[in-house]
Amino acid sequence: MVARLALAAALAFGGSPILAQDTDAEDPYIWLEEIKGERALEQVDVWNAATEELLTKSPEYPVARAWAKQILDDDRQIAMPTAIYGDQVVNLWRDSANPRGLWRIASLDSYLTGEPEWRVLIDVDQLGKDEGQSWVWHGANCLAPEYRRCLVSLSPGGTDADVVREFDLATGEFIEGGFTLPEAKSNVDWFDEDTLFVGTDEGPGSLTESGYPRLVKLWKRGTEFTQAELIAEGEESDISLNGFSVLDGDTRWHFIRRGVTFWTDSYALVRDDGSSVALPLPEDAEYEAVLAGRVIAKLNSPLALPGGEIEAGALVAWSLDDAVAGREVTPEVVFRPTASQAIEEVDNSEAKLWVKVLDDVSGKLLELTPGPDGWSSRAMDLPVNSTIQLATTSGKGDTAFVTVESMLTPPTLYAVSAEGEARVVASQPAQFDASKFAVEQRFATSKDGTRVPYYIVRPKGTAGPLPTLIHAYGGFRSAQTPKYLTAEPYRSGPLALLWLESGNAYVLANIRGGGEYGPSWHEDALREKRINAFDDFNAVADDLVKERLAEPGRIAASGRSNGGVLVGAVANLRPDLYGAVISGSPLDDMRRYNKLLAGASWIAEYGNPDVPEDWDFMRTWSPYQNLEAVSDYPAVFYYLSTLDDRVHPGHARKMAAKHEALGQTVYYHEYKEGGHSVGADHEEDAKRAALLLAFLNREIGSGKE
Repeated sequence: MVARLALAAALAFGGSPILAQDTDAEDPYIWLEEIKGERALEQVDVWNAATEELLTKSPEYPVARAWAKQILDDDRQIAMPTAIYGDQVVNLWRDSANPRGLWRIASLDSYLTGEPEWRVLIDVDQLGKDEGQSWVWHGANCLAPEYRRCLVSLSPGGTDADVVREFDLATGEFIEGGFTLPEAKSNVDWFDEDTLFVGTDEGPGSLTESGYPRLVKLWKRGTEFTQAELIAEGEESDISLNGFSVLDGDTRWHFIRRGVTFWTDSYALVRDDGSSVALPLPEDAEYEAVLAGRVIAKLNSPLALPGGEIEAGALVAWSLDDAVAGREVTPEVVFRPTASQAIEEVDNSEAKLWVKVLDDVSGKLLELTPGPDGWSSRAMDLPVNSTIQLATTSGKGDTAFVTVESMLTPPTLYAVSAEGEARVVASQPAQFDASKFAVEQRFATSKDGTRVPYYIVRPKGTAGPLPTLIHAYGGFRSAQTPKYLTAEPYRSGPLALLWLESGNAYVLANIRGGGEYGPSWHEDALREKRINAFDDFNAVADDLVKERLAEPGRIAASGRSNGGVLVGAVANLRPDLYGAVISGSPLDDMRRYNKLLAGASWIAEYGNPDVPEDWDFMRTWSPYQNLEAVSDYPAVFYYLSTLDDRVHPGHARKMAAKHEALGQTVYYHEYKEGGHSVGADHEEDAKRAALLLAFLNREIGSGKE
């Protein structure tokens, strides 16, 4: 652990960044990018030990760890419907006895009574013991409408790469001689009962520069994969290529998706003979569903038509019958959100389209129905001022399963019917006394005048500034909606609750780069506009100070993954504001990010550092390049996983080494498993929450010197 030092050569707060380290040759810590290098792992062990030695001695640590574990393992949690298979429901259940999970199935009728009669299909923990593997569940894809044959994906240690095995839902056994694929970042889906769409790692030339499949093949049952028929091929510069199928009534539609950039795709409809016809979706539209012979997508830019245009953010449908017949396809408007709304989730049941809309970040659920005169819309009667999430929908019939929650109200699962009835299926009991806290939505004004919403939770009856934890994401169109406090911030266990119970405040900031207000909210933080996300976050912190809700130096900035760029940048820009930073699985070295693991796939979001014009703006905010010898720089806690095969662990490692060299306070914790999600089970999640609480208390809370 490095003590906080006031360096003689410290720069004044808010000074111009020093733009250094523009080449790999100038990077003294590049050796830390060797993921399993002996020297790198020895350094990780030293950092891990120092962090644990210091923080586990905090008096709150054992209590927080035990409480977090109890919350995460609570067997009163809702058994969420992972999917509805005809008249059956499947669920992955994790608790203290089953940390990796039980994949199980029950009848839909018993599930709707609130007392499902479960049959275990796969005990992931036992399977790992039997096979000598640290399996982490990655899901299952079962073929409609019989739902007997399933493709089960299991990851060794939680990496994005996984193995795929065919499973029989009726017998509860893996199928001997069935479809199997070795460990890889594969794209697999059913074409029919005896054929798969497959894209996988076949060696040189089979992957894109981002490390994802570039080829799509049709693999027939009973044949070697080497005999699979190539039906689509992308460019190495693409992000990925995949095939998928959708059952629409009695028709199974087959598609090829070519991910040209992270934000642009082209789609083709695949005929039964393997030939294809291009679909007229705009490249930047987001595919959402297939219903009633139409493919439905969300527009991210206006769609020009002879009679005018359809605005960005709208849902639009195109006839698949017209497309496959080679006729001109005229788009039809399905739904237009208002200026304060954004479409966040879309799913379909047998004859209905279910749309979750954000309205000033509060959730609403709409049921849309196609008809001869267009689409009708009806709002479902669910609690207002809440976070609503679509869990799944029924394949037969028209029922949507949705959860409703808020920061102080635990989740309740509803089954919403096409008739508008919202039936409570299960509710999670309260896990803390919500009457002690108050939540408020406020708005800050960013540097360019944009109103930025944020939620703040504080103990009731408190006045004046409190130590405050601010969490945000700000990228990839991902809206940050307020969840029950036992799950805030994301991947930090119940840290927000533990922090509030200690008498402090928690803030969730809805900064630009996310999807809170539709496409423009995201586009305003893309590439050269990234600075807007950082300005928004700092504006929230400044607003808290102005309103005497917080004070400089006792504010913590929290973010993970893309949020690592965010918190690294805001700490560099405004070290005067923050006393602590939590950075999980972060991106930091934006000079090399496109060369590390899946980094090349995010060029459309951040820019390409190998293009001088792009690096000109990226170099002004890249956290690693702009980290300086600033006096009283906020203490930083990095948490991550060695096996993260999405965001390279070298980002956090190199930042920690540079902090250390500059005499700045750095805490570091790298799990050996868990992948990009970090924790592989609740034990690891609880430990991380307790470490982070002890860190916050030490740096900005009750333990601050």
